[in-house]
Amino acid sequence: MAFSSGGSGGRKRGKFGRAPMAEINVTPMVDVMLVLLIVFMVAAPLLTVGVPVDLPKTQAAALSGDNEPLTISIDAKGQIFLQETTVTADELVPRLTAISKNGYEQRIFVRADSQIDYGTVMDVMGRISSAGFAKVGLVTETQTDAPAKK
Repeated sequence: MAFSSGGSGGRKRGKFGRAPMAEINVTPMVDVMLVLLIVFMVAAPLLTVGVPVDLPKTQAAALSGDNEPLTISIDAKGQIFLQETTVTADELVPRLTAISKNGYEQRIFVRADSQIDYGTVMDVMGRISSAGFAKVGLVTETQTDAPAKK
């Protein structure tokens, strides 16, 4: 008894006589990824805190972090902002405690106008640290040119 393989060497073909295609077309996926990249590149600068503050310049490098910190801003008039909401100095610590997600391990950035009184900045930082928050940092802008050494 002889068996006929149909001339395909033992390989079965589909209904229409062609072998199934085993390739994945990645072009649509690449297109979607490029569009998402452009959207995030445009949207990222818009996610910064909206209180206009003239930050002092420094040569320190930027801090890296995983989660979004709470931001306290002090403008040139001495007004205190928690994120974008105006608060008084007495309201600051209770509001920080209420909204901090990680308890006292929450990172807090203090942004102060370069023309504001140093005592005002230290008063705000003192209130935050005396409430038990340990990760408090000052935000500055990077200097574009190095100062002359004396």
